[in-house]
Amino acid sequence: MGRLAGSSTGTLRIRPAQIGDANDVAVLLEELGYPCTRDDAAERIARVLHDPRLFLLVAEIEGAVCGLMSLDIRYSITRGADLARITALVVAANCGRQGIGRQLLREAEAIARRAQVARIEVTSNQRREAAHAFYLGCGYSEGSRHFIKLLGD
Repeated sequence: MGRLAGSSTGTLRIRPAQIGDANDVAVLLEELGYPCTRDDAAERIARVLHDPRLFLLVAEIEGAVCGLMSLDIRYSITRGADLARITALVVAANCGRQGIGRQLLREAEAIARRAQVARIEVTSNQRREAAHAFYLGCGYSEGSRHFIKLLGD
């Protein structure tokens, strides 16, 4: 593709990301606050494509990418079952308020159900208040706090 969608009323399509989407994926991850080059994105997409428990979907309008969602399914020792975790969800700023994020969430939930996963989680930075309102409005509830320690040694 190589071009992000602008605001549009065209038909929304959600599909698995491919290596050719690397530039768009990099731009969207950058917009989400995670620096990423095209080559970095290509490597990440390749890794997802080779792991059946990882999913990276892009949303597009009229062939132009406008959002992405990544999901992984993992075993939870505390729950004794698999759970799904959304690790990234972003819609291009100029494509907001069109239902794209909700459709990406619905697709994540459908993937989780097909995998017979009963729990889906998403982590959102505490300063992303609009994202928190979005998730709450989509039926998600607040859960455990998340702690981080960078291991730069």
